[in-house]
Amino acid sequence: MKYPYLLFDADDTLFDFPKASSRAFSIMCRKNDVPDSPESYQLYHEVNQVLWEAFNRGEVTKDFLTLERYVRFLKSLGLDRDADRCNRDYLDALGETVFPLPHAEEVCRELVRRGHRLYIATNAVASVQRSRLRACPFGDVFADAFISEEAGAAKPHKAYYDYIRRRVPEITPENCLVIGDSLATDIRGANNAGLPCCWFNPTGEAEPEGLRIDFVISDLRQLLDIV
Repeated sequence: MKYPYLLFDADDTLFDFPKASSRAFSIMCRKNDVPDSPESYQLYHEVNQVLWEAFNRGEVTKDFLTLERYVRFLKSLGLDRDADRCNRDYLDALGETVFPLPHAEEVCRELVRRGHRLYIATNAVASVQRSRLRACPFGDVFADAFISEEAGAAKPHKAYYDYIRRRVPEITPENCLVIGDSLATDIRGANNAGLPCCWFNPTGEAEPEGLRIDFVISDLRQLLDIV
């Protein structure tokens, strides 16, 4: 066994976040009389993405991000709605929604069967992610979940991985692999922490320069031949 410790990103690596987010957005729209259309969801997605990128750069807090995205979204639509209520309704619905990506459960269960220790490493909202993990049909395979909100630091910052290693002191650069879809957070974070990494790249994007990527997979089942 090359990598007994595995740090998995959650959304877009194991779980279909766009599908879950779209469902939660529709529920929020219905409860708050907001137009539920592809155009309004695309607008929300764009506003949300800008703020998450700012969060990943350390420019805004998560509390600011989650509320501000609805402030900006509603303002762009010219709607007089309660942004805080919209945000809470969205997060509540999101916490009840989890859609595993293809082969995620079978791969994770096989890894545990082989003796690996699996952990979640995520920047998501803590209450939402823990609720989703409880709802996940294979949430029992994870030894723990490390969420930036609770860690006091976020991916890709080294301090986040220092927190993980304090929680699991057995982790070393020789025995732990980071698996994730995001170059900006998962792969750069692994680079910052000096940990080997596997880029989950199902869409076949070109590998960028300036980042160390130890492995690339397009199908989660390929991970079984690496670890």
